[in-house]
Amino acid sequence: MNEPDRADLLHYLQAQRDSVVAIVDGLDDAALNRTVVPSGWTPASMIMHLTGAERYWCHGLLAGAEVGPDPVGIGPVQAYREQWVRSDRVLAGLALTDRPRGPVPPEHVPLSDSVRTVLLHLIEETARHAGHLDVARELIDGATGLGPR
Repeated sequence: MNEPDRADLLHYLQAQRDSVVAIVDGLDDAALNRTVVPSGWTPASMIMHLTGAERYWCHGLLAGAEVGPDPVGIGPVQAYREQWVRSDRVLAGLALTDRPRGPVPPEHVPLSDSVRTVLLHLIEETARHAGHLDVARELIDGATGLGPR
């Protein structure tokens, strides 16, 4: 895998992260914690899910490090931003062809044969949930077309 591929993958991951943050920008705590779908998740819980996903895939799986609990005492957007900085540090030290250093559960084998496939999964996961957040935001206050894309 050549360097332009790496730059493209990291660019698309960051673009999706930025979309998530832009979609919820301007929501107060009440709106961030409001349930608007039958499954019961909130924008805050979706952002914390994405935070945990980055922590799991980058630290636990790729780096083989202890994942640790969700952060406490900070807002979900701040936690997400801080996590993606830590994730980027892990990714910077790995080649796209590197294999995960942590244990890979059987259900994650197709998504984790290399750093490249993990990055593709993170892009897909983040984009999918950005779409969920788009819908939640529209249901909360009618705002649409938010984010850089």
